[in-house]
Amino acid sequence: MPAKVLFEQSDGVAHVTLSHPRRFNAMSRPMWHDLRHVFECIQKSTQLRCVKVVGHGANFCAGGDISEYREFRFQEPSLREFHERDVWGALNAMLECDVPIVAQITGNCMGAGVEIASCCDIRLSAESARFGAPIARLGFPMAPREAALVSRELGSTTARQMLLEAAVFSAPEMLQRGFLSDVVADMDLPSLAQDTVQRICQLAPQAARLNKQTLRAINSTHALSGNSLTAKKKGASDDLLEKLMDSAYDYADSTEQREGIMAFLEKRHAKF
Repeated sequence: MPAKVLFEQSDGVAHVTLSHPRRFNAMSRPMWHDLRHVFECIQKSTQLRCVKVVGHGANFCAGGDISEYREFRFQEPSLREFHERDVWGALNAMLECDVPIVAQITGNCMGAGVEIASCCDIRLSAESARFGAPIARLGFPMAPREAALVSRELGSTTARQMLLEAAVFSAPEMLQRGFLSDVVADMDLPSLAQDTVQRICQLAPQAARLNKQTLRAINSTHALSGNSLTAKKKGASDDLLEKLMDSAYDYADSTEQREGIMAFLEKRHAKF
């Protein structure tokens, strides 16, 4: 079976599957291209209310496909292109997606898997899943943009342990450290993920998209305000929220807000 990212949609849900079963769903270069294309399509859709990201079979994603590394990792231009165009292009497409993203994590979630999970809004895991980024054993660091993303979502302490001592953590440990939203027995994970997706789909899609835009601006503001390189950078962080404020209340006369409030007042379920 060729390595690919599968995309299906039904009843307002986008089902995204990382599929490279011979290598525990390790990400190949074509898969990074697929992932970017899939999320660019999801962002353009007005019908989708939630995205669920899973791995094919027993694993989420075991990292990068090391078998292809000889083709590009030993020259600076091709290495830069891989991380800045292929990998970050896909991760950024996920981060820029306004549709809520739920990760259903099983088995190995390593390296690229941790990066992809870090782009998801809600991370649900099987109890037996394992998390890490032991790339120091392969002799190279995590690319700067990817490390910034992972550090923000994992927390600095966990990111340092993963990258500097190649630490691997269990799902219960990652729940305790705040990376995961919930951990359940392996057999219960599909139903938990399905219930979570359905709850999101029953809520107002416009509100979800606007909330994601606000949270993205806040995260960007925090990231920039923590950068002490120049005062100009700090001014840029303020501009992100100010730009959002220009349209922050445009939903005032929206059908969804009217329906939600009137349904509450009329003691009925809202139909979004």
